[in-house]
Amino acid sequence: MSSQTVVLKVGMSCQGCAGAVNRVLGKMEGVESFDIDVKEQKVTIRGNIQPEEVLQAVSKTGKKTSFWVDEAPPENKPSEIAPLASAEPENKPSETSPITSAEPENKPSETSPVTSAEPENKPSETSPVASVESDNKPSQTSIDTVA
Repeated sequence: MSSQTVVLKVGMSCQGCAGAVNRVLGKMEGVESFDIDVKEQKVTIRGNIQPEEVLQAVSKTGKKTSFWVDEAPPENKPSEIAPLASAEPENKPSETSPITSAEPENKPSETSPVTSAEPENKPSETSPVASVESDNKPSQTSIDTVA
């Protein structure tokens, strides 16, 4: 079997996910090297390996795993980047304005429920404690009379 390169798309959200994939590939026979890119969710494996075996081994980690589909026409990449660049400035001003208007509305509403909740909790905390103490005393007396 000759050396092959297998590229997988693996759903990894953190370094812990990458660590799980790293452990599986490190134990697998025939793997010479591998590269894990969490940001791109891309795992590149090189070695004397069968693509299906690598896919099955990595999918046993519980991460969503599939073969990397390379949609590499260079014409698509600039068109994908251009809408993203134009969308960013539009989102930033809209995100700033609701936050400013939401702060004054939340502050008064947070203050009033807290004030009304405090008196209700104090009497209810006192009464169960008194009943627990009175319940324990008779049971201790009955134990003393039995012994």
